[in-house]
Amino acid sequence: MTENPATADLPIRDDMIRLGQALKLASLAEDGVEAKTLIDNGLVQVNGEIEERRGRQLHAGDTVSVNGQTIRISRAEA
Repeated sequence: MTENPATADLPIRDDMIRLGQALKLASLAEDGVEAKTLIDNGLVQVNGEIEERRGRQLHAGDTVSVNGQTIRISRAEA
């Protein structure tokens, strides 16, 4: 399986992060309202599937795509 070279890692300290928080942290959304709008309009994919829940828990290895940009959740180095 070939990985997209444009995929950026988003390191997190905890075991998981919620989708809305990840979108804001990765600057894929300006704020929670924009994150909710993107999700409600079906513009956000998690692991290749359209995701409709802003509270979806993301873990290391999950990918999030919005408007042609993709991030991969990773664990921050301690």
